[in-house]
Amino acid sequence: MRVTSQNAETPGSGRDRVLFLLKRDGPQATAQVAQQLGVTAMAVRQHLAVLHGEGLVEFSDEPRKIGRPARIWRLTPKADARFPDQHAGLAVDMLQLVQSSFGDEGLERLTDGWTRKQVAAYRAQMPRQDLPLEQRVAALVKIRCAEGFMAECRAAQDGTLELVENHCAIAKAAHSCNQLCGGELRLFRELLGDDVRVERVEHFLAGDRRCTYRILATPLVAP
Repeated sequence: MRVTSQNAETPGSGRDRVLFLLKRDGPQATAQVAQQLGVTAMAVRQHLAVLHGEGLVEFSDEPRKIGRPARIWRLTPKADARFPDQHAGLAVDMLQLVQSSFGDEGLERLTDGWTRKQVAAYRAQMPRQDLPLEQRVAALVKIRCAEGFMAECRAAQDGTLELVENHCAIAKAAHSCNQLCGGELRLFRELLGDDVRVERVEHFLAGDRRCTYRILATPLVAP
């Protein structure tokens, strides 16, 4: 069950909307895409045919117990270029320059300073720490969406919250500097407070389709 979603409305043309849904929700059949967009399966098949010709989507036919195999569509790596990567080239060049000039220690200091700057900027947009966790996570999702991460919050099967980032808006920089991912985890932990445990359970750089964070309220222990 999805608790809250701060995604912008599915944008652009019909083909852009198909790409957006495959990015946000992962591989799925034509009928699923059609149902979410409120259009016919034929219209979606036409969009997919064009996208396939452009090398932006691919498919696999998965067997079913009854009937014909189900054709499941997914994005190709080429499709990532259709989603925002904030100042990718400049960021990569700067990170490489810092590392070559000041070594790993200099790079660590740079990313630490960036994380502290993010904490301060985000905190100014976050609700009070004494408000329900759902409200704090929803505010964080809204901030991340504004930065291009296609974030959403949903309830996991065990009742905990999951913050899902369906797109990495700093993917190229993160590939060049893994410390940025560590800073992201630290950012979420500091913003959500000492009464919250945040764990990364899916990681884009580890080969997963997206980054997912498990968020659990934990009672503070009195000294």
